[in-house]
Amino acid sequence: MKIKRKNPLKKKAKKGFRGYPIATVAYYDPDNKRASKVTVGIVVGESEDDMAALERWYSEDGDVRLDRKINEEILAFIESHAPKSVIMTDGIIGCPHEEGIDYPEGEKCPECPFWAHRDRFTNEITH
Repeated sequence: MKIKRKNPLKKKAKKGFRGYPIATVAYYDPDNKRASKVTVGIVVGESEDDMAALERWYSEDGDVRLDRKINEEILAFIESHAPKSVIMTDGIIGCPHEEGIDYPEGEKCPECPFWAHRDRFTNEITH
């Protein structure tokens, strides 16, 4: 019998927006099957300059959403910044590569054709 564990990140996110600072949690992968990267940011205000901290975790073979060690590290990171709110994506929202770092600014990622013409939030093809 498989025991289902509650995800403490989802529990924190269910509380909704309760003010700043906010911890944002977003998952990425070359397609929408397995999250190989998670990015957690701490945002202290409404301006795009209000990012206080940013950390990334990766998994070569597994899914970061299911990795107990990674999730413990994420929780510790979030708790160390004492956010009032945790905002989390429902699924995978794009490729793990970074525009301007892993491929040229303004171009599509050559490693992840799945996302080339796809809406990051609905997974629907845009054109």
